Amino acid sequence: MKTTKYYIAAIIAFTTWGLFSLVLRPIHEYPSLDILFYRVFSCSILMLLIALLFKRKKIKETIEIFKVLPKSEKRKSILLNIGGSAFLMGNWFTYIYVMNHVSVKATSLAYLVCPILTTLLAYFILREKLSKTQWISVGLSISGCMLLSYAAIMDMVFSIIIGLTYAAYLVSQRANKGFDKFIVLTFHITLAGLVLLPFYPVFGGPVPTEFKFYLCIETIAIMFTIIPLFLNLYALSGINSSTVGMLLNINPMIAFGLAAFFFKENITSLQITAYGIIFIAVLVFNSHHIFAIKQKMTAISKGS
Repeated sequence: MKTTKYYIAAIIAFTTWGLFSLVLRPIHEYPSLDILFYRVFSCSILMLLIALLFKRKKIKETIEIFKVLPKSEKRKSILLNIGGSAFLMGNWFTYIYVMNHVSVKATSLAYLVCPILTTLLAYFILREKLSKTQWISVGLSISGCMLLSYAAIMDMVFSIIIGLTYAAYLVSQRANKGFDKFIVLTFHITLAGLVLLPFYPVFGGPVPTEFKFYLCIETIAIMFTIIPLFLNLYALSGINSSTVGMLLNINPMIAFGLAAFFFKENITSLQITAYGIIFIAVLVFNSHHIFAIKQKMTAISKGS
């Protein structure tokens, strides 16, 4: 039960990302790369302002913590944070490229492949243990993804590339401990903004003039980037990355539901079957925690 708050943080983060299409669709006529630029720049500016105005004490504490670390730990911390920013940028870049030049289906599939890759990376790199039930869940997820990639092998290849970048981010940040999560996230996004800045004059389009664009961008920056990424890092501080990775399946399942019932997109029986299998996989993977909550609630009801 001590980990419930971390589960809630992860569920809120991935539920929020599942609703991303609701705010992205109104500005679909703008180039994806422009949306990426403005999203990252807005996040960087907002987070730096918050950090400088309200988090000065945490900034000083973070610097002091870093100063007293042994040389090897300093090197590790630098690599984890620069690597985290690089993985985040890589995920955003590959997502945009595949959406524009390959297929939307491949980007959707990527966030179903990502939990599997996260679980495997966590097992081999972080030595996170999995029960037999959880391995069955991984197998179910793989079968669901294989169904979705049927007759579209290249979609699966590109999905693995996108999924691997975010899986690497999750696993690297699970090992990145000891620092304030907001300061860490500010560093990741600000570094990403600084790297992207030189590319904006070359690849950016005309400066948008519509109020709608900036309203959506700021909503994306705050509600669909800063808050869920912070909750994601918070969840990683309390539960292992394989569990967070498996909960990531919530994102594409909600997106799939919106596509079917809100945007009225054509959905096949194969897709319904595949998403159903993956939904079962999420329940199976987290069954131990679900049963623990149920037992606790039963005990409380009997006690009352």
